[in-house]
Amino acid sequence: MRLFTIGDLHLSFGVPDKPMDIFGGWKNYQTLLEQNWGERIAPEDMVVLAGDFSWGMNLQQAEADFAFVQNLPGKKILLKGNHDYWWTSKKKMEDFFTAHGFDSLPFSTTTTMPLKVWHLRHSHGEHAG
Repeated sequence: MRLFTIGDLHLSFGVPDKPMDIFGGWKNYQTLLEQNWGERIAPEDMVVLAGDFSWGMNLQQAEADFAFVQNLPGKKILLKGNHDYWWTSKKKMEDFFTAHGFDSLPFSTTTTMPLKVWHLRHSHGEHAG
């Protein structure tokens, strides 16, 4: 398993009047995202979606974006970004995700996660960091 992270996808399948390709560098980005993801991510890999996932204003508007990512390989974890206006209560999200079969999209309802500091040994027995 490998760990990947990506953020600021700003998907807009459910709100086509808010395309990102009006900005420089975003032309055809959803197709490129799908292509590159498929070439790099294996089913056993983990992908952290680090916020600003969808331009949808509610779960219904974000549904097509969830479906798009659901169909990509790998296990995913959604984190909330400052533009994720669709993000609602844990219960509403769980119910919506279950009802629509989004079983590869767990989400974190916290914005901070505890980190464990690991001290690794170099090959010569020195401690790192």
